[in-house]
Amino acid sequence: MLPVSVWEKESFFEPRDFIIIGSGFTGLWSAYYLKKRYPEKSVLILERGIIPSGASSRNAGFACFGSFTELQADSDKLGESYMLELMEMRFKGLERINKKFSHLRIDYENLGGYELLSSEKFPDLNVLRTSLDSLNNKLQKITHKQKTFQLNDSKIKSFGLGGSHHLIENKLEAQVHSGKLLQALVQLVHSVGVTILTHVEVKKIEVETDRVRLETNLPITLRAEQVLICTNAFAKSFLPDLDIKPARGQILLTEPIEGLKIKGTFHYNEGFYYFRNLDKRVLLGGARNKFIREEETFSTETSEPIQQELEKFLKEIILPGIPYQINLRWSGTMAVGKEKKPIVQKINDRIFCAVRMSGMGVALAPQLGKQVAGMM
Repeated sequence: MLPVSVWEKESFFEPRDFIIIGSGFTGLWSAYYLKKRYPEKSVLILERGIIPSGASSRNAGFACFGSFTELQADSDKLGESYMLELMEMRFKGLERINKKFSHLRIDYENLGGYELLSSEKFPDLNVLRTSLDSLNNKLQKITHKQKTFQLNDSKIKSFGLGGSHHLIENKLEAQVHSGKLLQALVQLVHSVGVTILTHVEVKKIEVETDRVRLETNLPITLRAEQVLICTNAFAKSFLPDLDIKPARGQILLTEPIEGLKIKGTFHYNEGFYYFRNLDKRVLLGGARNKFIREEETFSTETSEPIQQELEKFLKEIILPGIPYQINLRWSGTMAVGKEKKPIVQKINDRIFCAVRMSGMGVALAPQLGKQVAGMM
């Protein structure tokens, strides 16, 4: 890079009130709420890539707050109280997205969500109905619906699905175009006076007496009153004591399929498999649960074992007997830990973090961005 001019030093690289590291969903929502709280203060977002390089632009485009079996599993592992708290954060986050952006602008389509269940999971239909009623009663105060989840086995045939014995419908779930949502958020934060610098990789964060010093790949030092780390799976390079592991989520996308029957967002096996239509194409991701250790990686390459597993699922469950061709394969890096809980934390008076979204960033980021902005 060329030496910095005085004009650049006193504008783009001048000291800021707040610097946010990471321009994914969490960083952008946090910047928006910081400017709402402190309109007179300066906010700078630093992004090491051209666009966010974690999961925000590399996910499956689900606007969801948890499938039936996912919420059951969360209740078992985290306790019912926290399961409901987490689900409500996701639900309210999606409501916030709906209020802020038009559906047309971000390709938000409320086509409903579905979960496929095998007979092995629920061999007794009465037990399934009782479990659905129990969960629906607990969710009623959040969704204001008597039946958030309901059995709708009749749609299995109309969707042309194979290997499924039961289908649970959630009419509140939707699809979203993750790239267009990110673009809308970038335009939103620009409109309130936030600056975004790309291709800036932060190498070191050092707390000084009266501010924070950031060493980057640029030939200049950046400074701020406070710094917010929103790099999700990559946060451990700054905060090594955090319980965070990378989790690669792999996806494939077919070429257009004439007469494609599925419409909506679909879940299987506690959300470890997920698929949706993208116009006439099928977008399918997951299978990480079969290769947990192998997928704890920062690699953005796709792997043959996962891709083979996804294609097997595509052939047997989604498109039985229907020919297809694969158009794209990609992966995104999520952040997970021992618990399925986001970390929103004040590290000290000058450093804060909002990380470990556990694959729920689309829905959680609006709420957590507002929460962390309120702490600064």
